[in-house]
Amino acid sequence: MNASPSHIEVMRSQLGRARGLGAGGSGVGHWWAERVSAATLLPLSTWFIVQMFRLGGADHAEVVKWGGKPVNATMLAALIITTFYHAQMGLQVIVDDYVHGKAHLPARILVKIGTSLIGLLGVFAIIKLVAAGNSQKS
Repeated sequence: MNASPSHIEVMRSQLGRARGLGAGGSGVGHWWAERVSAATLLPLSTWFIVQMFRLGGADHAEVVKWGGKPVNATMLAALIITTFYHAQMGLQVIVDDYVHGKAHLPARILVKIGTSLIGLLGVFAIIKLVAAGNSQKS
């Protein structure tokens, strides 16, 4: 019996033909990372909102002193990093679902670069806040 490769392909089940296509198992990791980052953002965002209410009406010097404290700076950095990581993953899903063809790869790269740069700017602002807070102490 001489079976041709096309004959073997036809005899495979639809599940057999579908295996090896798609995310290759990376989708579950992405899904979990989105959920963990969202869950992490809940307490961080709550902390930030409470702190902003506490600082309501504060002058610039008070805010700089508040931001210069290591715990506050660390929490702010965690909030910024987690926010833009979560945003990058969400935007990646949108690009994967709705951008096709030659535009797909450039769109994914643009999303990663854009969210990374904006997040980096946020972290740099926190570093400046800490430096200003430390210069007021001396």
